[in-house]
This record gives sequence, C-alpha cells and structure tokens, in this order.
Amino acid sequence: MGLFSRKDAMPPEIRRSLHLPAGDTVLGSAMLDEGAWAVATQRSLVVVPGPPSPPTAAVSSPWCRVDRASWDPAEAALTVRWVDSLEPTPLRLAHPERTAFARVFRERVQHSVVLSETVHLPDGLSARVAVRRDATGDLFTQVVPDPGADVRSARSAQLIRTALSRLRSTSGAHPEA
Repeated sequence: MGLFSRKDAMPPEIRRSLHLPAGDTVLGSAMLDEGAWAVATQRSLVVVPGPPSPPTAAVSSPWCRVDRASWDPAEAALTVRWVDSLEPTPLRLAHPERTAFARVFRERVQHSVVLSETVHLPDGLSARVAVRRDATGDLFTQVVPDPGADVRSARSAQLIRTALSRLRSTSGAHPEA
C-alpha cells in the first residue's frame, strides 16, 4: 500500500457528520484507533468517535481551547492539553507515519495565538497570558496558570493584569478583550 493511499480517506458519512458552519472547511484528517477520526477544520478540532457511537456524537472544540499538544512516538499519540481542563485528550493515530494532520494541527493552534507571554508568579509557578483568535477571528485574552498557581493573590493578579495590558496594546485587541 502506498503512502498516499485513498484507503484511509475520510469516509463520506464522517464528513457529513461534521455540520460545519458556513465558511469553515476541512484542512486535514486522521484516522484514529478503533475507527474514530480527528478532523482539523479552519475553525476547530473535531473528534468523531468510532463505532458503535454514531458520528453525530462528534465533539468540536475551537483551536483557542487548545493549550498545547505533545507527540509520543511510542504510543503513536498526539496528546492535546486544553486551557480549561486538567484532563488531556490522547489522539492515537492509526497511521503515525502520515504527518499531514499533525502539521495542520500545529499550524491551526499557532494561528490562534496572536501574542503570548509567560508571567512568573511570586509562588514560583507561572501563568501564560495570551491574545488569541476565537473561531470567528475575534481577539480575546486568555490566562492559563500552571496547576496550583495562585493567580488570585494581589501581586499575582497585578503581574497578570500588567502583562495582559501590554499584550492588548501590542496586538490591537480591545481593552476589555
């Protein structure tokens, strides 16, 4: 079987189950273990579960929810870490030698980050502050603290506000973004 075999092309029923909003397009896809699919669209990451779940059980997450991802070659898994969850999502690729999906994934996450900065907090931990694009292209700010970081102390809050103000000013984001 060739590297560019159509055998693993996204099935039509998976494509139909995506229900993409107007203006959104599929940029890449990868078959996952157990018949599931990961689909990278212009605006979001969509995970369509494998049988016996119906394709309508697909979960769509805008790229701005992705904090980061890491590749584990031993598990053939791209592990997605979310900005609002401690539970990462492993995407176990059925064909890890095919790298197009991973490249599109990286590009989409990077596209969602306009500017970012790491703020070192008094408790020795840090928080990442960023100006990001949402699924419609609007800019907003985001704060992702390290687990256990105290972002509510007066000093930490001041450091974060200062960094956010600097990023808003530099990026052109609205002051209330």
